[in-house]
Amino acid sequence: MTISGELLIGGTRVRKTETFPAYNPATGEALAPGFSAAGPAEVDQACELAWSAFHTYRELDPELRAQFLETAADRIMALGDELLQRAHAESGLPLARLTGERARTCNQLRLFADELRKGGWMGLRIDPALPDRKPLPRPDLRMRRIPLGPVVVFGASNFPLAFSVAGGDTAAALAAGCPVIVKGHSAHPGTSELVASAITAAVKACNLPGGVFSLLNGNSRALGGGLVAHRHVKAVGFTGSRAGGLALMKIASERPEPIPVYAEMSSINPVVLLPDALATRAEALGKEFVGSLTLGAGQFCTNPGLVLALEGPALDRFVASASAALQGSAPQVMLTSGIHSAYVKGVDQLEQHASVATLARGEDKPGVNCGRGALFAISGDDALKYEDVMAEVFGASSLLVRCTDDAQLVRVLEHLEGQLTATLQLTDKDIAVVQRLLPTLERKAGRLIVNGWPTGVEVSHAMVHGGPYPSTSDGRSTSVGTLAIERFLRPVCYQDFPEALLPAPLKADAPKRPRRVDGVYKVD
Repeated sequence: MTISGELLIGGTRVRKTETFPAYNPATGEALAPGFSAAGPAEVDQACELAWSAFHTYRELDPELRAQFLETAADRIMALGDELLQRAHAESGLPLARLTGERARTCNQLRLFADELRKGGWMGLRIDPALPDRKPLPRPDLRMRRIPLGPVVVFGASNFPLAFSVAGGDTAAALAAGCPVIVKGHSAHPGTSELVASAITAAVKACNLPGGVFSLLNGNSRALGGGLVAHRHVKAVGFTGSRAGGLALMKIASERPEPIPVYAEMSSINPVVLLPDALATRAEALGKEFVGSLTLGAGQFCTNPGLVLALEGPALDRFVASASAALQGSAPQVMLTSGIHSAYVKGVDQLEQHASVATLARGEDKPGVNCGRGALFAISGDDALKYEDVMAEVFGASSLLVRCTDDAQLVRVLEHLEGQLTATLQLTDKDIAVVQRLLPTLERKAGRLIVNGWPTGVEVSHAMVHGGPYPSTSDGRSTSVGTLAIERFLRPVCYQDFPEALLPAPLKADAPKRPRRVDGVYKVD
């Protein structure tokens, strides 16, 4: 299909005179066409349509919502190579990576469709009346979860498909029964338009209200702020920088009606190399670490930006292996010139820090927006002294903390902010040490990994992609996996309701779904 540069608001294409370009990060060249920049009028139009659609969509039979999500997945796949080629041009990401990301995007839509059919997300609970209970009778109490209302989703820079227009936040909100307004990322507006066109076609094919979905593109902060501030918006999903997430949280908290912002913001994802694991496979760990560090030019929110280990010959072997692997790694195109500039600045600051040693850099080859990998080291004492050295550098940069003993390693871990992941490289001989670390790691991270690497997030029922602040704004939730649906739902209790007024899932003749009856879980 032809990319028009238009906005998609409730099924209608809207063209604006004010436009902005997309750029190819590998060449720096502008890509056609110019893209309409949404303003206050379009924000209000999209939000009003979403609010109007909400009253119908919220009560839509879960089976029909499931069919809608599956139709959206089918329509995205039907875009074919055109989608992959445009995403490649706008992001610099390899076609093979984008092919996998497209599959992930569609699979998570289908996963939420399956979750809708199973029904556990409703959170049904029934406490039958106990009229003869003494000293007071108990009323009939029934509970279900209902959708919050229209949700604004901010597309992420590093995943133009899986964390963008039809990404996990959108899939979870639509599954919950919430209309979605996507603020497309300005780095890949053509990709956003293609995916939005597929979702819009699915809305029409399933005879849903047009306001169920809208895409607003633009490159101004005012656009995002206006969406979060709008009275009809009831929740926000965001993946991006800490500064961006905090700005949106401030706007949301200062509204007359504050709303939740589920923001994924900042994480350096510590990797702990335990002594016996290091002694037995130092060289292999060094190579595997660099493979994870440089994957996708290091532009993953779960990139291993921090390594902790005890000083000694085994650690020296790891450093030698990792340094050799990194020095042989070619620089990769980063997503945008802004991300590249921030990466270069972060690496320069570490290189110039008096207490930080540069262990290795990737190959130095010319190229537009290419990021060279970087590995640094610091002592445990200095890591505790200088907080700035453990700030996130978004890209293929990592800091090794050389600890003198287990006690110092624990102190460094305690010193860390909240993280998305924490990784343990261990053998059975390390278990006693790990048992002392686990209480700290459980408080610091949302996902704990043994003998793997943090890059790569499975979309599943048990996955947690979230963590304590500042990795996310709310460590009680996840942005990946079916549990994400709960962010966009809230509980409502119905006391002593006559059968005729009960919501359909709580009626006596409702299809049997997972529920808790008088405190006992049942599935019929």
